[in-house]
Formats: sequence, structure tokens, C-alpha cells
Amino acid sequence: MVAQRIKGIPPSMTIKLTDRVRELKREGKDILSFTIGEPDFPTPPHIVEAAIQALREGKTKYASSQGVLELREAVAEEYQKKGLDFTAKNILITPAKFALFATLQSLVDPGEEVILQDPCWVSYEPMVLMAGGRVMRVELDPLEEFSFLPEKLKDSVNGRTRILLLNNPANPTGGVLRKEHLMMIRDLAVDHDFYVVADEIYEKLVYEGEHISIATLPGMEERTITVSGFSKSYSMTGWRIGWIAAPEGFIKDILRVQQHTLTCLPPFVQAGALAALKGPQEPLNEMREAFRKRRDIVVKRLNEIDGVSLRPPHGTFYAFFHFDYPISSMELSEMLIEKAGVALTPGSAFGKGGESFMRFSFATSEDKIERGIERMKRFLEETF
Repeated sequence: MVAQRIKGIPPSMTIKLTDRVRELKREGKDILSFTIGEPDFPTPPHIVEAAIQALREGKTKYASSQGVLELREAVAEEYQKKGLDFTAKNILITPAKFALFATLQSLVDPGEEVILQDPCWVSYEPMVLMAGGRVMRVELDPLEEFSFLPEKLKDSVNGRTRILLLNNPANPTGGVLRKEHLMMIRDLAVDHDFYVVADEIYEKLVYEGEHISIATLPGMEERTITVSGFSKSYSMTGWRIGWIAAPEGFIKDILRVQQHTLTCLPPFVQAGALAALKGPQEPLNEMREAFRKRRDIVVKRLNEIDGVSLRPPHGTFYAFFHFDYPISSMELSEMLIEKAGVALTPGSAFGKGGESFMRFSFATSEDKIERGIERMKRFLEETF
């Protein structure tokens, strides 16, 4: 029998949909998929070459569990630029997704509560549950960058609150929080003495405004664990490398989880990551501009469909559009796949707050986007 803590955890909806699309394609069906958050650009060549050179140099053995020193120093420099007094001691190199898992395992005791945005990325809640924590979802305001509704957030905080898990810029909404949104969270965290785990994996994919790391706000450096990485910004999803940036005490505790699970990340992968940070940034800038252009196409074209509305996402490569049809988001997702040959992620996959929304990933070509939206428009206007 499976362990009880695992039994009630559902499979990832995004991975399930991706697998379904692959199955339909094997059957010969023409499916255009906009479900997965993976840039269609190749990893920049200088990053690939750095990893290949490391392999040639024999960097194929164990590395430090905390990460190669030069890479940790390079990551620390990113936070020094933001005004944080971080050194290599404040950095742990680990896959970004595992970083979240390891952080929750090290900080959450059974019964303690973790506040989540609703809607939020599909893997947050299962990670909290696997750590023995309790989930407290808080409704977001779609008119204010999908920020927390102030009164609902205040009402969710109590003596059992251990962590607020904050995704900024956010998946699935594309929202980028302004300073006043972050200050509200900061005030509550300081007043009620809880920690913030900040998932900032999309921090370099911002189109308007600016990304502010919550750790830079007064009183937050000592109570924030920041997670980020290379997957989205540098098109390195398969490399599985990211980091944790936090006060040294947190790093030491989380490192114990890493030592008894992953041990370390491959040193040749870390060599590629170092080249990403220290090498030319033009590929990142070019990808961001391509995403911005695709975002503009998606906003224009989706808003031309009767019954669909979309406020421009200011970050990430997701469009979280609202629909006004008498069906659920899961039903709409199934209809679009089977009848229109278009795969989107239903908003309900991200929590109750996502119902009546759909997530459209524009991490793919303009041609594919145009063809996919045209199929959607034709089907939706004929059906509803």
C-alpha cells in the first residue's frame, strides 16, 4: 500500500496533458499544444560549449553538495547587485523545483500552515502536503496583477502560519507584483513572524514595470528564502539546475536534505550554468523580446474571440485568459483538444481561483500561436 501522505496527492495536470497530447500525436492527430512552460529556443551555444569543455576536462565526478564555488559566487553577485549582503555561503546550487521541495521539508513541521496564491503553480500544494504541512489558499485579484486580496490575506494568517510561498512573476497568471503589493506581505510577515519562500524563476522575463525581490525590502532579508534558476530565462529546462539564496542558517539546514537525496549536481552542468551568468546576455535579451512580441500577438488575437478576455501579462510566457461560457475549464480543455486540436491547461488545475480561466503558453513560435488561436476562434464561436 502506498504511504498515506502520498495517496491523496494528484498527478501533475500539466504533465498529464502533455502526455495526452503525445498520445494523440502518435495516433496521427494534428494537435497544437500550448500547455507546457518550456521555451522553444535552443540553449545558447556558449553555455553548451562550456558544459562540453567541462566534460572534456574530466569534470564528471562528485562536486561539493552545496555547489561549485565559482558558480555560487556568481549567483551571490546577482543578489549583491540587488543590495543584499550575500556571499557564496548564502547560495545552494540545486534544481529549482527540488529547491522548493527541500526548503519545505526543512522548514515545515506537521500541522503548520503554508499560504499559497490561488491560483498558483500545480506543484506547490503537493510539496506542502508531502512535508506534512497544511495548505491555506488565498484568493487573488485579477484586476491588480493577480495580487493577494488584502483582507483575505490578513484573515488567512494565524498562529500556525509558518510560510507564505510567493511566486513573482507568477505562473499561471503572468502577474508581476508592484512594491505596494510586496509591502503588504512584508508587513504581515514581520508582524506575525513567518517566513516567505519566494519563487522567482521568471524574474528575468518581465515586459513592463520591474521585478522586485521581496528579500530586498526592510526586515525581509533574514526571513526570505529565494528560489530561482536557469530553466526559463536561458532555455535550460533539461539541465535541471537552479539555486536557493538565503541566510546561511537556512542554507545549512536545507543542505542536509540535499546531502541525503541528490548529493550534488553534476559539475559539467554547473559549468554550463556559470557560463550562462558570466557570458554574453544577448541571447537572454533576444528571447525576452521574442516572448514580448508573442505576448502582444496572443493578447490581440485572444481578445478578438467572443466570450474571451485577457489582460496583458507583464511577465512569464503565460496568458491566463478568462472565458464566459457555461462549462468548466476542464470541460473546455477537453473540448478544445478533441474538437479543435488545441491543447490548453484548464485554470482549475491551478486551484479553485483558476476556474473560468485557461492558461495559454506562448513559449512557442508565432506561426503556431496564430494557427492555434485561429482554430480556437473558429471552434468557440461556432459552439458558443
